[in-house]
Amino acid sequence: MVGALRSTTLKDKCGMLKTVVEDARRRRLIVEGKLIAPWAAELATAYQTAKADLQNRELIVELRNLTAISSEGEDVLLLLMQEKVKFLCGVYVKEVLRQLGRKRRGLRDGADK
Repeated sequence: MVGALRSTTLKDKCGMLKTVVEDARRRRLIVEGKLIAPWAAELATAYQTAKADLQNRELIVELRNLTAISSEGEDVLLLLMQEKVKFLCGVYVKEVLRQLGRKRRGLRDGADK
C-alpha cells in the first residue's frame, strides 16, 4: 500500500517505549525513555528486527525522547554507529553520539598502532 502508515508500539517494564512507524519510503524505530541495562540490549534486538525486510525503505532510529543513557546504552549506540545507522535526535543525544564518535575513533586509531 503506497502512502499507508503502520505503527507498532512495545513498552518494556523499565518504561522504555519502542515504536516502529513505517510508510512506503521509510521505517522509523522510535525509542523513548531510559536506555539503561538490562534493557539497552532490547534496542539492539529491535534494530535487527526493524532492519529486516526493508524493501528499499530507509531505516531511521529516532532517539529524540531519550531521558537517560547508561554505559550499556552507550555501548549499544556505539554498535549502531558502527553499522552506519541514521539517527534522528535532539541536543542531548546528539552530544552523546558526538562523544561516542570520538571514543570510537580513538579506539580505532589505537588499534592501528
